[in-house]
Order: sequence, then structure tokens, then C-alpha cells
Amino acid sequence: MNPLDIASHGPVIPVIPVIVIDRVEDALPLAEALLAGGVKVLEVTLRTAAALPAIEAIARHLPEALVGVGTVLNADDARRASEAGARFAVSPGYTSDVGNACKGLGLPLLPGVATSGEIMAALADGFSFLKLFPAEAAGGIPLLKAWASPFGQVSFCPTGGISQATAPNYLALPNVRCVGGSWLTPADAMRQGDWARITQLARDTHALRAPV
Repeated sequence: MNPLDIASHGPVIPVIPVIVIDRVEDALPLAEALLAGGVKVLEVTLRTAAALPAIEAIARHLPEALVGVGTVLNADDARRASEAGARFAVSPGYTSDVGNACKGLGLPLLPGVATSGEIMAALADGFSFLKLFPAEAAGGIPLLKAWASPFGQVSFCPTGGISQATAPNYLALPNVRCVGGSWLTPADAMRQGDWARITQLARDTHALRAPV
């Protein structure tokens, strides 16, 4: 099962959690908390030393979770994450080196873009489901609306600066299939081991609806 296929076909998973794990021992209870809330596509970012061991632990012990790797910057990041058990990759920007590396590994990639040129490069390499990052800083909703006409074949997962309050505004756009959100795994809840709070935040994502 390709998690990127799931995310690109309607609001089945409106939010992909963007996860920063500082302690490997938090990986399993965190993933279990998100699964309990109905969120099973998890992006663990390569921003800490605990990231790869956390991905490995989730992949090994919780196969029902579709765990992927975020902050992929080069081919080596993709290779190490794939070896750890990541089932998809997310990059903050796009280069053909990263795209070709992921293709070679059979690792689905959600490439990051912030400009029209990056979109064109990703399209040329066969990628049409893209991450707008950093969404709010890059132009957010007005930018996505402007891209809808010239890039009608592209769907997006905006990430960066999006909150539970603003997510429905993004999900209202026809070229947005899901959003990435760090609010599902607040740092204080992680530190305190407040897994019930994270489960509730995960449940809340399924009630997100576009404004009427």
C-alpha cells in the first residue's frame, strides 16, 4: 500500500503528522496514540539522532502504521531511511538526485516545492503529488489558487505554519488533498508522555471540514 496514493485520492487522511522524535523510547507509544486516533500515515523527520531508530522501531513493531521519513535532503538520507523501514519519503525541496534515488529504492516520494520552477522540475521527473513548503511563508492559499490553472494536473500537501484552525481553509482548495501538521504531536505532550492528548488531536483531524 502506497501512502502517497492514499493521500492523493481525496480527504481520507486530511492531515499527515510531521513528527520530531527526540527519544527513541517515545516512538512506539506515540505511533500507538496516533493509530488509536485513526491516523496511520506518519512522517518522522530526520531532524534528530533518534529519527532512524524510531522509524525502525515503528516499522518493525507496528506494521499497520505507514511510517515514512521527512526532511530527506539527499540520496543517502533516502537509502538509510529505506533500510530502516520507511515506506515513503518527504523532502523539503526537490532535486533530481533525490527523485532518482527514491525511484531506485522503490520509495514513494512526496517532493517539496516552493516555486513554479520546482514544480516544473518535479513534473518532468514524473512527480505530480507535491508538498508546498513552507506553505505559509511561501504564499499559502493565494499561491495555491494561482497555481491551480497552470498546474491543473498537480495536487498538493501544504506543510509549514498550518494549524488545526487554518487547515480547513487549505482543505477547501480543489488542488489540496491533505495537509502536513506538527500540531498533532506537541512538544510538551511528547515530553510529558501525554499520549491520550495526542490520540484526541488525531481524532480531531477527522472532523476537519472546509468552511461552508
